[in-house]
Amino acid sequence: MSTTPDPAVQRADRPSDGVLFVCVKNGGKSQMAAGLMRRELEAAGAPSSVSVASAGTAPGAAVNALSAEVLQDLGVDITGETPTLLTEDMMRRAGHVVVLGAEAQVPQPDGVLVERWETDEPSLRGIEGRERMELVRDDIRRRVQELVGRLTA
Repeated sequence: MSTTPDPAVQRADRPSDGVLFVCVKNGGKSQMAAGLMRRELEAAGAPSSVSVASAGTAPGAAVNALSAEVLQDLGVDITGETPTLLTEDMMRRAGHVVVLGAEAQVPQPDGVLVERWETDEPSLRGIEGRERMELVRDDIRRRVQELVGRLTA
């Protein structure tokens, strides 16, 4: 009787392990998550232990200026990033995909771990502008810190 190994366990030994953050436009949440992930990996002393990328299911033209601004407050610069169209190949190369929010729908290629973060949406509570973006950033940051802890343990 043969047993099929868990793909997540198989991936743990691959040197090219990565995380791909995905949202619809790849201009806000997924770019913020990728920038924060790079920063947290660096702070953990493991900047090259996990490759980090982001993509969108229907990418916009540019990174959201307010997203970039609130990350600058933490010393994270995403102003040079460009929204990118999600492909299944990108998902396979990363091995671990984090979908931010409920809107983006992604395929589930074999051997790829896909998790969804139902991120805070302050606008549903009437909170807009910079305050909204700071709350979104802080929610994503907490989740990224937890993810870094899981991946570098």
